[in-house]
Amino acid sequence: MSKKLTLILLLALSFFFGNLTAQETVNQKTPTALIQPEYLKAGDTVAIVAPSGILKNRTDEVDQAVALLKSWGLHAVIGKHVFSKDNHFAGTDAERCEDFQKAMDDPTISAIWCARGGYGTVRILDKLDYTKFRKKPKWVIGYSDITALHNQLHNEGFKSIHALMCVSLTTDLSDIDYTIETFKNAIFGKPVGYDLEASPYNRLGNAKGQLVGGNLTILHTMLGSKESIDTKGKIIFIEEIGEYKYHIDRMLQSLKRAGYFDNCAGVLVGDMSRMRKNTTPWGTSVEQLIVDALSDYDFPIAFGMPAGHEKNNYALILGQDIELNVAGDKSLVILRE
Repeated sequence: MSKKLTLILLLALSFFFGNLTAQETVNQKTPTALIQPEYLKAGDTVAIVAPSGILKNRTDEVDQAVALLKSWGLHAVIGKHVFSKDNHFAGTDAERCEDFQKAMDDPTISAIWCARGGYGTVRILDKLDYTKFRKKPKWVIGYSDITALHNQLHNEGFKSIHALMCVSLTTDLSDIDYTIETFKNAIFGKPVGYDLEASPYNRLGNAKGQLVGGNLTILHTMLGSKESIDTKGKIIFIEEIGEYKYHIDRMLQSLKRAGYFDNCAGVLVGDMSRMRKNTTPWGTSVEQLIVDALSDYDFPIAFGMPAGHEKNNYALILGQDIELNVAGDKSLVILRE
């Protein structure tokens, strides 16, 4: 090939790849099969870290988390900076990153359990190094703000667990006994699947695909970044807390315009908790809002997944292949190995 022809070809390729949309760029990088960390067994060690908000007066919950892990035959180590304070955050960005990176790199750690969410995870994403993690993958567990980490893990090629965090533990654990059971099942490798009550807002149908998603705000703020996930052929889970309905609609419209729902297989809706009241009423329920926003698509939609910011926060393995069967009398979320 002549030098002139080679130059023309390189310029053409540069033009093509330089003009890819953000979603197309993500699609090229997203792995098709995700690596599953080893399920835990008695004697394994779980690291408790705080990559987000401050844990002010939350030592009791962390102590309770350690006791719970020990009752299952697991060891627990608490990150050096879990109770550090830096204004809104559980320590500086460098301190929170240090704890998380140390847990990622330590081959004796089998899971990383986030103490709480809040806000702050996004500030450490670009500082994390997955070199040693790839040699010894481990489960990362959490929800809400931890969705940012779930997205990054997904695009790095790893499954993770959307489940309760240390501060989710109540004084009387019997209040959340089934939530705890689902968490234990998820980390120890027992089947995780759910039989959901029917909702009048459901859109009937069956779907199969990898489960992705988490907190709607975080999914929305990841748009255009390398942590935005390819949703083609996947089932998107969403949950939210403390938002105005118009903001829920705005986020769904933004995701929609970015092509987030164009080729997905289905949507699983978790808790939409403590919706704020605007001076101008929205006029419909948040469920109807979601149905209306997604009315251009024909994939199944299941409401009523007990996952999010309520006491009942059932564990979901993100990146796992599932079946979503939405019928008139109930919906089934079925794990597929």
